[in-house]
Formats: sequence, C-alpha cells, structure tokens
Amino acid sequence: MRETVTSTHCPYCALQCGMNLTPAADGRSVEVSERADFPVNRGALCGKGRTAPAVLSSAVRLTSPLVRSAAGTLEPASWEEALDRIAQGIGGARAEHGADAVGVFGGGGLTNEKAYALGKFARVVLGTSQIDYNGRFCMSSAAAAGGRAFGLDRGLPFPLKDIPRTGCVILVGSNPAETMPPALRYFTELKENGGTLIVVDPRRTRTAEQADLHLAPRPGTDLALALGLLHLVVAEGLTDEEYIRERTAGWEDTRAAAMAHWPEYVERITGVPVPQLRKAVRLFCEPEHAMVLTARGPEQQAKGTDTVSAWINLALATGRPGRPLSGYGCLTGQGNGQGGREHGQKADQLPGYRKLTDPAARAHVAQVWGVDPDSLPGPGRSAYELLDALGTDIRALLLMGSNPVVSAPRAAHVEERIRSLDFLAVCDVVLSETAELADVVLPVTQWAEETGTTTSLEGRVLLRRRAISPPAGVRSDLEVLHELAARLGGEGSPEKRFPADPEEVFEELRRASAGGPADYSGITYRRLAEENGVFWPCPSPAEPADPSEPAEAAGAAGAAGAAGAAVHPGTPRLFLDRFATEDGRARFVPVSHRAVAEEPDEEYPVLLTTGRVVAQYQSGAQTRRVDELNAAAPGPFVELHPRLAQRLGAAEGDPVAVVSRRGRAVAPARITTAIRPDTVFMPFHWAGEGRANTLTNPALDPTSRMPEFKACAVRLEAVRP
Repeated sequence: MRETVTSTHCPYCALQCGMNLTPAADGRSVEVSERADFPVNRGALCGKGRTAPAVLSSAVRLTSPLVRSAAGTLEPASWEEALDRIAQGIGGARAEHGADAVGVFGGGGLTNEKAYALGKFARVVLGTSQIDYNGRFCMSSAAAAGGRAFGLDRGLPFPLKDIPRTGCVILVGSNPAETMPPALRYFTELKENGGTLIVVDPRRTRTAEQADLHLAPRPGTDLALALGLLHLVVAEGLTDEEYIRERTAGWEDTRAAAMAHWPEYVERITGVPVPQLRKAVRLFCEPEHAMVLTARGPEQQAKGTDTVSAWINLALATGRPGRPLSGYGCLTGQGNGQGGREHGQKADQLPGYRKLTDPAARAHVAQVWGVDPDSLPGPGRSAYELLDALGTDIRALLLMGSNPVVSAPRAAHVEERIRSLDFLAVCDVVLSETAELADVVLPVTQWAEETGTTTSLEGRVLLRRRAISPPAGVRSDLEVLHELAARLGGEGSPEKRFPADPEEVFEELRRASAGGPADYSGITYRRLAEENGVFWPCPSPAEPADPSEPAEAAGAAGAAGAAGAAVHPGTPRLFLDRFATEDGRARFVPVSHRAVAEEPDEEYPVLLTTGRVVAQYQSGAQTRRVDELNAAAPGPFVELHPRLAQRLGAAEGDPVAVVSRRGRAVAPARITTAIRPDTVFMPFHWAGEGRANTLTNPALDPTSRMPEFKACAVRLEAVRP
C-alpha cells in the first residue's frame, strides 16, 4: 500500500518549485507530480525537477562511507571508522598547526539548518575562522551592492508575482529560460499584460529571443552600459527629483560620475549602438512601474559589486525601489543561495545575517550558543582565497555539498591545492570529482529523505519534507556534525549542542536570528507547512527585533508588538516605508567604468564567458548521473560566431581548444550567430578536458571577493586528428 503524498520542494535552483512526492512501490524512490497550490511555479516543473528522483537510486549515489586505504584507493568502511578517521585528521592538523589550519567549505544547496549548524561547528567546536561556501561564487556581488544601497540584502525585495504587473523589466545577465524555466512565464505574462522586456546579454539566449529589446554588450562592460543609460536619463530630464530628494542620499556624486559616460563613449566600450541605448531608456522610463533584475552576468566580475551598484543607481534615479511593482532585485541561482549566507557559513557572518565583527551580534549569538563571545574567531578567507590556501596555511578541510574541482575558477590550480592537503573529508550524495580526492567520504541524505528549510530567491522561507527513508548506511549532515562534535569538542558534552533533529536546530536558529536583519524568530515549521512559506524578516512578538539595528525587521517587529501577541505575517515587500539604513534613505554609490581584469591581446585575442544549459545544474555532480538529462545535454561545447569559426577553419562539431593563461579546454564547436564575433561561450557543468573553469580568471572583486567567471582572455586552436 502506498503512503500519503508528501508536498515538498525541488532540490535544485532558487525557485524551489513546489512538487508532490509519492513513494514508489519499492519504497526506495519517489514519483514526482504537479503541485498546483504553490504560487511560484503553479505546478510547472523543468526537466531537472521532474527527474530529480533518479539520483535517489543506489546505482548512482553513495550508500556507504569510504576511507582511503594504504594502497591509495577509497574502500567501504563503517561509520565509526570513518568518523574516527575524520576526527583524527582534523584534530591532528589543529593540534600541530592551530585552529586556523582547519578549513570548512559549505554549499548553497545546504538547508538553513545545515548551514547554521556548519557555521556553528566551525566556530564553536573547531575554533577556526576559515569557513566559507560556494555561494560566494553565486550572488555575493549583488549582496554587497544591495547591502550598501539599501542596508539589507534579500535577493528579491518583492514576490515574483509582481513581475507581470510592472511596466518594464531590464533583465541583466540572466537566462531564466534555461536556468530556471518555470520563471520564464513571469516575463511572458509581463508582455501579455502590455509590459516590455529588455534583456542585457552578450548572447542571444532563449530568454533574449523573448525580449522587446536585446542589448548585447561585450562581456565585462555591463558597468559602462548602466552608466550610459543613467547619463541619458539625466540628459533627457527623466530623473525622479522628488523621490531622489526625499528617499535617497549621495545623488550628486553619482550624477557626476554618470555624466562622464556619454552615449558615444559607452557605445565604443560596450558595442551597443546609441539608438539602442536611447530606446532602452525610453522603454524603462515611460511606464509608471519598472524593475531592474540582475543575475550572474554582471555579478561574476572582478568589478561585480560596482556593476550591480550602477544598475541600482539607475533604478534609484528613476524612483523605482521601495515603490509597489517596482524596484531592483537579484535572481539568486543556487537552491538555498539566499538562506545559505544568512545563517553563518559565510566567512564574515553570523546567524540572522549579522556581521561577525559587530560586538552586539557576537554577544547575542554567543549567548544562544552558550559560549564566551571572545571565543568566537573573526572573519576568515573568502571562498577562492580559502581554496588557494589549501595545503599551505590550511592543512585539513571538511567539505559539505560542493564540488570545487569543477566549479571553482582556475580549477586545475584548485584541484592541485586540494590534492596537497594533509587531510580531506567530504560529505556528499554522490562521488563527485572533489570527493574522489578525499581521505574520507561520508554518504549523506538527499532532499526527499530529510526535512529542513530553504529560503528562495523571493526571501520566502520554505519547508522541505521527508518523503522516504534513506538507504541503510546513509546519515544526514546534522548527524555527522553531532558525531564529530562529540569526538572533537572536548569537555561539556558539545554533541548536545549539535542536535540531529532538524526542527530542533531550526528552533535554535530562530533564537539566534532574532533581532537580526534576517529575522526568522516568528517562523515555525507549523507556519511553513500551513502558509506555503513565510517571507523574512518575520520577528516574533515575544522576541522583537533590536531597535538599534536599522533593519526592515525592526519596523516589522514594532508593528507586531503594537498588535499584542499577534503573529507577524512576514514581509513579502521590503522598503515600502523606509530603507534599512540608519536614516531610512537609500544610498547612491558613485562608480565608474573600468576594464575587465584580463583584456584580450595579440596572444589571447578573444573573450570567454561561461554559463549554464537547461538540462544540467551547477557542477553537474548530480544531473550528469541522470540519463534523460545527459541525452539532452551530453557534454561541453564551445559556442562561437561563424566569422570566428571561419578564421579558425572549424566546422560544426569539430573539436576546438580554448586556451587561457591558466590552462586548456577542448570541446566540440557549436557555431551560431547568437553570440558576438569577439566572444566564445562554454557551459561549466563538466569535468575533464572540457572543464570550462580550467580557463577562468580568479581575479577577485575587492568588496564581494567574487571571482571573474564572466570574462577572461583566450585564444582558439583547431584540434587536428
């Protein structure tokens, strides 16, 4: 007899689409069906979501701990042996070289409970400052820019359902038709309702084909493009002077910076013709409501924070943020990219999106954790800097839910650094390329086998529910941390502070986040189940937000307190009354164009940009194990313009070598007029000789520490038989 249908959410992107799961007859897998009641995807699922149960199969996933033998091979082992080996490896490095010789690397796919527990484990049990996560490679530039403009970072400060009701959307460096297909309907409905869509992308993607206007700038010039648009807004008298005067600060310096970027100058930099610039400004400024949405295109640059700031400045100058059906937002990529950085696995943050350097934040979290605030280490290295330090300053690494051998920039170098470690432990669902290098690999539960929360790109906290039991031999990441805390924590029964029950962890997370910018204290598992998610900030009336913190949550908590013990409804739309800054005003940030970190030259005359395809996800560790997805996207390719292909003497499908200063990748040619003649594109989902991130530049944004994935200089070589 089949069990009851379980309503839950997809394990992949930040849409966190709703789905129903029914256990299969054998009880070891699930069948996916539509869940029309969830408002984000309204039953629609992409191929990745529909085929997600394939990775639950014991034929493709890990079901036993693996320990490296004396002969150098990974062999099955008991959990006790594997956990003891990890404790010895990490404990030995810490004893010999100090706490910061141990690193922790997390993932944007971990649930909020896991991210919270991992950050706490690093700081309380290991005492290390060296913790970061792969979400640093996702939307850290947008987070930094949003924080300095609005005082608060939440991917979208409004629900997705507002998009079809606005008048114009500028979509910068995003291809939702392939990266999050169920979201494309919002832009289709926008056009059906009479609105306009402007897409900014060097490639004519499936999304760009839907646009009323496609702007195709040279990779790495999005900053100049935004400045050129702002220049025209000022020159044509289209600024909202009343809004600027009443709701913002810093306009004059920003205006002066924009006026130095006149249209003809911007055309020379970007390749976007002046008439298209003028048309974009007209389309954006004519309607009463409009939005700017950014994604990885402008963000994954060594100037990504300033680039996003330039697009925010355009939105502010036209009076969009903090008004209904208008504003600026970021389309988060990873499944829990938003929640993953809110609760402590990022190098500089504590739970509730608190700053690790803030004494009041340290005191609050330390009290919840039952430790001395002075015992908490300070900020550590960012993701790439942490990976670059492996084998030298960092001698042992605990890694959860990430595959940097494929996903990190300058990947061959990162692989070399990982190989140089004294000890590596990996917790994963499958034997990824990074797990293959580990001393110990622990098999952990997946989305359908565990309960936990995630936070979507809307800032909507969601409950994923367990539908089936995991295979024998598989444990959850929370159980792993519980067991390691018992082995590494010393006196005081530290394992008791690391419960394995996710709801118990979430209850502690609620207390730790109370009063912080990302306040979850008014959210419970029961509410999440009953309300289809709750938008943060959502303070508890019993635990109001700290009024000294200039966060949207503070105002929300006050409203709840005025209503007595009423349950706070959550905050779907931020900034309608004030921004989360000390004076309630948004901040313009003056920025100026600067070149990409590595411009083309005679030796490397072409620009490479990277991205995703519809049938694969991130490093492909899971999706490359699904037959249906591999049939749709079997391997890497090099997308190039016919003129470039002709000069190279390459035909469709011919192997082409792409060479940068960091290495060489080879993949079949895909020839198309959908890309600029000075640019090539490679998807980054594959390992081996087609690994795109062998080529990419680890040059870092000075603020967000985001690597420059989106632009590096390369040359092309024909590969002869």
